[in-house]
Amino acid sequence: MKLSILDQSPIGANETAADALRQTVDLAILAEKWGYHRFWVSEHHNSEELAGSAPEALISYLLAKTNQIRIGSGGVMLQHYSPYKVAEIFNVLSSLAPGRVDLGIGKAPGGLPLSTRALQQKRINDGQSIHEKLSDLKSLIHNSLHEKHELYGVKAYPNPPEPAHLFLLGASENSAKLAAELNISFVYAQFINSDQNELENSLNAYLDGGGNNQDFHLALSIIVAETDQEAENLKGESKVIRVNLESGRHVTVKSIEQAEKFAEQAGESYSIEEQEAAIIYGSKETVRRQVLELQNSLGINEIIVLTPLVDAATKRKSYWLLGEAFSEAAGDFKKTLTKAGTE
Repeated sequence: MKLSILDQSPIGANETAADALRQTVDLAILAEKWGYHRFWVSEHHNSEELAGSAPEALISYLLAKTNQIRIGSGGVMLQHYSPYKVAEIFNVLSSLAPGRVDLGIGKAPGGLPLSTRALQQKRINDGQSIHEKLSDLKSLIHNSLHEKHELYGVKAYPNPPEPAHLFLLGASENSAKLAAELNISFVYAQFINSDQNELENSLNAYLDGGGNNQDFHLALSIIVAETDQEAENLKGESKVIRVNLESGRHVTVKSIEQAEKFAEQAGESYSIEEQEAAIIYGSKETVRRQVLELQNSLGINEIIVLTPLVDAATKRKSYWLLGEAFSEAAGDFKKTLTKAGTE
């Protein structure tokens, strides 16, 4: 089982965004020492709670601070941007750190409608669907635009020794079908949509479309502590709020207040669904058992873990315990943790 990390750079009480970004950098350095496979950062806009609004900038800094671990986006919200510009950015990153860059693409807006309007400046994606944008991005990264494409002849320089590894992030069967159709890796965000039927349908759709289990990854929320009770206390009463807009769009947010603000800015009628957040929590033994059950049932070999804790030291310890749960080198983990000052 490969373990990877998704970090959202949360801003704690009495902390600044600068503090949150430094903690993300520190966590990436530790993740490399602890043997994690990937370290991804997210994209959120107009947020007072999350500092990561420009993953491409943060990725560059993280690549410079690490040596081997893969660094990437979880993800770049492509609906806002030109595929050509995204390809150029990630070709630069891949030239600076060949073989270490991941480009995860998200279909969500990464913020409320007001920030979407600010990013797009009243244009509507030039009429391109996310399917067309993602297809163009893949072609530009691999320098394989079809000769009948309107942009044929343009190159997204520089040409890196190894292009960024492309992923689509999603939480639905339709997203899995799109990833399979374009022959790219897929990450199912189970922490956003915990419906087991949707997960299984997404996996089957990906496999039926020509994908394989090794390119189907699962993004999970996990909290690990010394005991099950301590992990349950850390988990608290986490909720996921789903906004269903009259136009048919669905958006997941963290609070009723955010849901109401989203609907207000969208200017549509809406309904709200509230459910318990899907978080795997417990001691090392408890979490390992649950994760291995998922691995065996789905046939996957990698999970991408989001630990929904704001306190940096507690979050670091959770990731250390998770790594220890899947590592025979427990002594090395403890030694590294002690050096990091998290005990």
